[in-house]
Amino acid sequence: MFAPACSALILEILEPVDAIACSFRKTYGQAESQRLETIEIVGGGGGSVPGPDSLWHIRHSNTKGPFERATSLEALFAAWHEFARGKRKREDVMAWERHLEDNIFQLHAELRDGEYAHDPYAPFRVYDPKERQIHKATVKDRVVHQAIYTAIEPLFEKRFIYDSYSCRKNKGTHAASRRLQKFCRRASKNNTRTVYALQLDIRRFFDSVDHKILLELLESQVANGQMMDLLEQIVGSFAMAPGKGLPLGNLTSQLFANVYLHGLDYFVKHGLKEQWYLRYCDDFIILTASHAKAIEHIRILQKFLNSRLKLSIHPEKIRVKTWNQGIDFVGYVHMPHCAVVRTKTARRMFKLANDTNLSSYLGLCGHANAYELERTLLNKIG
Repeated sequence: MFAPACSALILEILEPVDAIACSFRKTYGQAESQRLETIEIVGGGGGSVPGPDSLWHIRHSNTKGPFERATSLEALFAAWHEFARGKRKREDVMAWERHLEDNIFQLHAELRDGEYAHDPYAPFRVYDPKERQIHKATVKDRVVHQAIYTAIEPLFEKRFIYDSYSCRKNKGTHAASRRLQKFCRRASKNNTRTVYALQLDIRRFFDSVDHKILLELLESQVANGQMMDLLEQIVGSFAMAPGKGLPLGNLTSQLFANVYLHGLDYFVKHGLKEQWYLRYCDDFIILTASHAKAIEHIRILQKFLNSRLKLSIHPEKIRVKTWNQGIDFVGYVHMPHCAVVRTKTARRMFKLANDTNLSSYLGLCGHANAYELERTLLNKIG
């Protein structure tokens, strides 16, 4: 009695879907109708009709892959709105928005037909406080970057360790600062024993990222030929040396950096078996109970970074300090009873403070023991 009932149920499900598909084809044509999701019955057991004890469920038979999730019209319009937030008064953004629908439809067609080509970057320099060269992509390319990021970021986010804090939702410098203080309290048993912080920085990280290694790491989770072709074009759109480098300024570069250094995170946590480890981009800290162990880690980590990722530790940015001496990380100096704004940062804030940026500076102070600095900034602005 189960088989006829199940067959009837299947027909009830599929007949309306067939009718919708027929109507869709008449209105939009055969090519676009292929995007319509159909429904099929999936299950185990033998035969074409399930037994009463089989576990069955209904699913979408052509669930969108990462390429479709990034390049559909819906995805591109959503990417535009996310990208344009807070940027609509910029000249290049306004120019693109004047013909928004035409631009989105053309971009969709180029991506769908394999004719999309990344445009050159416009380089410029910023000083915050040290000089950095930023490479700015066109609006069209930044919309594509946003769409790609939205489509593939969830594939990697669920695999990242908890204590990676750069360019991730609900993370950032303030969360990293709080977490470091928490780690220090736990590792030192509330400052009853000495804890050493090994702090390392990767030399010229963004300029040194190897394209081949990065693409292999991306493919391990993306596993989609069309998306990999698109990612290969994005990665290859910039190079500081043949096959190396990521542009500062790209949204995709932020995700690619975390993907590239996830192997380092995993090695420290599971290879070195270090519990008290956290990383903000290419700056990372390991807390140990032994100064000798911290020094030994330097050699091991240098070997790992060089052999697996073709990176090197910056020789002038190797620091081993106790919590009582102060651990300088993500803009704050962390000590047992307080975290204070870095001296250089405080001086720069006092020099540059004005009506426009005062609230941002006060917000920065709010995450540290900086009452006197707050008063000084408020008195300056009046």
